[in-house]
Amino acid sequence: MTSSNPVLLSETKNAVLTLSLNRPERLNAANDELLFSLTEALKAAETDPAVRVVVITGAGRGFCAGQDLGDVQNREGSTNFTEHLRHTYIPLIQTIRSLKKPVITAVNGVAAGAGASLALSGDVRLWSENATLIEVFSNIALIPDAGSTWFLPRLVGAARAFEMMAFAEKVSAADGLNMGLCEQVYSAETFADDVQAYAERLAARPLNALALTKQALNFALSSSLDAALDNESVLQQLAGDHAEHEEGVRAFAEKRKPEFGKF
Repeated sequence: MTSSNPVLLSETKNAVLTLSLNRPERLNAANDELLFSLTEALKAAETDPAVRVVVITGAGRGFCAGQDLGDVQNREGSTNFTEHLRHTYIPLIQTIRSLKKPVITAVNGVAAGAGASLALSGDVRLWSENATLIEVFSNIALIPDAGSTWFLPRLVGAARAFEMMAFAEKVSAADGLNMGLCEQVYSAETFADDVQAYAERLAARPLNALALTKQALNFALSSSLDAALDNESVLQQLAGDHAEHEEGVRAFAEKRKPEFGKF
């Protein structure tokens, strides 16, 4: 099933929903319409039984060049950065991180500024060999936002994150893989197919258990060990009470591949 609006393309295939940012003439720089559309599409995916995995990518040769500054400057009066972030990027990033389905960010080209934050926000990050990431904010004397100050130091360490943010230097796909900014780098020619294949593998895994795993990881990233251990015990009970677990145990006993997709 394929659908679209002017700024966001949507296609569901084999339980994988692909959302493509669709402002290629601007390297998918984000305006309010794009950010609101993406957030609403993600929320809809939460309750769509046909969707088990969500992929966010970009149309054309860019992933997302960040905030469309022209869109902000066209507003009357001075820019209220706090209000803008609270109404656009913050709900979007919170939706991605709380979604009870895996979210893959498939970075097909440049990811800059808030686009870099979006690229880093996925549960899994897959890059094309043509992908680049740049924390460009300091070039216009702003601080990284849309979650970069949270995501980046957890991936590369605080000192490396500060260096990347201070100098606004572009990171290649090869360096991104070595630094832990992404999990896989694929050929540009086969990128869409490789991402789809990866997403379908993920879609075949136990959805409820993955949702609880995501919840546990989110909690553990900002908690003590004791709190994380206790939270695991609670979530493990929820996983164990689900029909997925019964199927997994049954499949193990019968020496066959579990059929998690029916739950």
